[in-house]
Amino acid sequence: QVQLVDSGGGLVQAGGSLRLSCAASGGTLSTYGVAWFRQAPGKERELVAALTRGGTTNYADFVKGRFTISKDNAKNTVYLQMNSLTPADTAAYYCAARYYLRNTYDYWGQGTQVTVSS
Repeated sequence: QVQLVDSGGGLVQAGGSLRLSCAASGGTLSTYGVAWFRQAPGKERELVAALTRGGTTNYADFVKGRFTISKDNAKNTVYLQMNSLTPADTAAYYCAARYYLRNTYDYWGQGTQVTVSS
């Protein structure tokens, strides 16, 4: 059973950057696809970025060119580098993992809050 712990959120001014981290335990991320989701107040959770076990990335249109998802298998950690942040990026961010043979994300972090001020 994989446990995920998100960290790295905080308050940042518009135009700034943050790097979120997701540390995994209880399993090896090299056999999982991983992703970052976000949920703003009153809105549904939405996919931000995904990274397959094979290294293929997928980004939501609203973050393309600004955010980068990566994974360090040696550290068993997933990252989300966020640049050029805007107030619209304010949300709780969650990392998620799915075993590579599954289509659903079964494991979730507790979330980390990102607040971007104008």
